[in-house]
Amino acid sequence: RDERVIRRLENPYDAQGGLRILFGSLAPEGAVVKTAGVVPEMMRHEGPARVFDSEEEAQAAIDAGRIRPGDVVVVRYEGPKGGPGMREMLAPTSAIVGRGLGESVALVTDGRFSGGTRGAAVGHVSPEAAEGGPIGLVQEGDVIALDLVEGRIELRVDEAELERRRARFRPKVKPVNGSWLKRYRALVTNAAHGAVLREPE
Repeated sequence: RDERVIRRLENPYDAQGGLRILFGSLAPEGAVVKTAGVVPEMMRHEGPARVFDSEEEAQAAIDAGRIRPGDVVVVRYEGPKGGPGMREMLAPTSAIVGRGLGESVALVTDGRFSGGTRGAAVGHVSPEAAEGGPIGLVQEGDVIALDLVEGRIELRVDEAELERRRARFRPKVKPVNGSWLKRYRALVTNAAHGAVLREPE
């Protein structure tokens, strides 16, 4: 009855919705960002990658004040296979916002986020690092460009250089306890395919 609460299609609160799927050289199979939590200044952002192979490494760097305005924090090996289990990355994004960097720093991860995330936090990057995705090839200082308006996420590295990196790339494998986690890691698909278990071959 009150169309300010439940609006008609011709009068949306936001014509695009609060989520955006991104594609590009860093996420050929896609990534997800909650644009509803991003300030206008960060809808387009380009900056140097600060690369971490776990949530703990990224958190330590943020807490130590090693992240600067303009940076793009890359947290990888936290996807379904890499985690294993695709942990939520709310802590590092909260720390970035808490340090007053939410309007100048982006975070990109093959891990996931909850609905409470704020800032330019791009998750579910697929393919993930543990399966050889481009996020695993990112090196410290590489330029990453985000365009949340057009739905693009690009790694500004020459294709020939990426091929050289790909040729010598070996995904990291985190130690896990127990056969169930090892089975999960062996059979789980990436986020773009639902993070579900496929049939054994």
